[in-house]
Amino acid sequence: MQQKVKVVQYGTGKMAVYTMRYVYEKGGEVVGAVDVNPEVIGKDIGEIMGETKKGVTVTALENAEEMLKQVKPDICVIETRSLFSEVQDALFLCAKLGINAITTCEEAFFPMNSNPVATKQIDELAKKNNCTITGSGYQDIYWGQLVSSIAGSTQTIKKIKGSSSYNVEDYGIALAEAHGAGLTLEEFEKQVASSDNISKEERNKIIEKGEFVPSYMWNVNGWLCEKLGLTVESQTQKCIPQTHTEDIFSATLNMTVKAGNATGMSAVVTTKTKEGITLETECIGKVYSPEDYDKNEWTIEGEPTTTITVAKPQTVELTCATIVNRIPDVINAKPGYVPTEQIGELNFKIKPLQEYVK
Repeated sequence: MQQKVKVVQYGTGKMAVYTMRYVYEKGGEVVGAVDVNPEVIGKDIGEIMGETKKGVTVTALENAEEMLKQVKPDICVIETRSLFSEVQDALFLCAKLGINAITTCEEAFFPMNSNPVATKQIDELAKKNNCTITGSGYQDIYWGQLVSSIAGSTQTIKKIKGSSSYNVEDYGIALAEAHGAGLTLEEFEKQVASSDNISKEERNKIIEKGEFVPSYMWNVNGWLCEKLGLTVESQTQKCIPQTHTEDIFSATLNMTVKAGNATGMSAVVTTKTKEGITLETECIGKVYSPEDYDKNEWTIEGEPTTTITVAKPQTVELTCATIVNRIPDVINAKPGYVPTEQIGELNFKIKPLQEYVK
């Protein structure tokens, strides 16, 4: 590919500041941006990045299709919300226009096991219009590729256990609200935890309707099972509120979370497979107290048993760097909705992005 990779940034919040900078640093260019926030619409993206003006202004959502048709990007980076139902309109738009898209939406990492109907529709439209849609980010490496690589050095596996914690303050209000931060325990039980107290049959009906609200590890377990060739027999999740003994102020929620109320949640997903391997994974997202820090730990129990811990990972930067390094992979991938377990290993891109595009 001769010219620079052209990127449209869909969502210009906290994550986008890093992503857009990384795009430029990797030799690409941002040719358009979209947002719903009236305070940033019309602003030059350079202002948002804290740099000099780039000559690209933020477009209102209602004008996104017109802008995309005009600038004809190679890929659209969607960094807005955490649930597939919240980003599917943007993904449908890209698929309709034949534009490759990658999103940090956590459910989009493997939406086949949580929203299969919409995923199939996007897949068919993307194939028809010869573009690739996928989900990536922090989980691509630290909950996915890292784990499958450890498995590759193991003779037998009985169980895969994973735990990852992160500060919801770093990711914006949508993620904080999705984790129940700021709710009383009674509100948490009604609004968050109650959705898991259902039978397998009831859950399957909700999944088919596209109304299921998965925790992040729900989709990660599906990705890992596909990557490792495992057959899922059953999968359950349980959301448990996290609390603190003292009041904690949340800048993202612009409120003080009272002592004893939910600062966030721990979501535990248990997957049993036909091959006898169990996956038990947990993600802890909450408003951090001064003593909290990010941590990512995985154990593969078997011969041999191996544990790997990543202490204090810079999850925001790692997420955005993963997205940018994935850009050529997505452009080169087969058409359709393609999870990254099918796209291949993620590698560091030392050269300008366009030099990796076939």
